[in-house]
Parts: sequence; C-alpha cells; structure tokens
Amino acid sequence: MYNRHSFAPHSAAYGKRHHPFMQSIFRAPVNVYKTDSSYELLVFAPGRIKENFSVKTKGTELTVSYTPPEGLQSPDWIKREYSRGSFERTFTIDESIDTSNIKANYTDGVLQVSLPIIPGKEQPQQDIPVN
Repeated sequence: MYNRHSFAPHSAAYGKRHHPFMQSIFRAPVNVYKTDSSYELLVFAPGRIKENFSVKTKGTELTVSYTPPEGLQSPDWIKREYSRGSFERTFTIDESIDTSNIKANYTDGVLQVSLPIIPGKEQPQQDIPVN
C-alpha cells in the first residue's frame, strides 16, 4: 500500500472549494449512546479552547459548533489530516428531551453533551423487518 500525496505547492484556488467528502474530514466526528436517563453526545474535538464552543437548541434542533479565536496563526501545511478549525453539527431532537437541563462538558479533547430524557415521554421503538 502506498500513500500518494503530493507535497508540491498548490495553486491559489487549492482548498477554496472541497468535494463534500473532503468537507466531512474537517468536521468533528460524533458518537451518540443512550443511558437509562439520557442520550450522550461525544464530539471529538481535541486541541480546541473550551470557551469557543457553542451548544444551542432551537425548536427541534440541537447545534454544536466551534469557532477558533481571531488571529490564530496557520502554518504553511505540507500535509494536513487533522483540523482545529471551525465546525458546526446539527442534530434533530424530539419532545422526549428535557432541553432546559442539557449540560455540556469539555474534557481531554472530547465535548460531552448530556441530553436528559423526560420520563414517560420516550418514543416507542418499532422494529422494521429487513427483506
């Protein structure tokens, strides 16, 4: 297996418009799991500054975003597989989430957003057969 990466200088237009796949590598990856009383959202975003995160709800949407500080120097990259730049992720939530008690904590490069479930409001699960 070979890594085929060009280390030659790129044109001025390089990086201005990315294919959707390329855009996805610059977003923060997210894992979601469920406990008995909440959904836990883990946003993997190492190297960020806690104060620059934003977690907001509006209607049935939860938005998690990050904006780097102004004036952050960017090196002249030769190879770049990881970004500490801005991102925004939006998730749909339903009425079973207690939006007034959502909590967020950033530790060791992971933003954990706890979405508490209102007891008795959880949507029923429906099994759908695969043909």
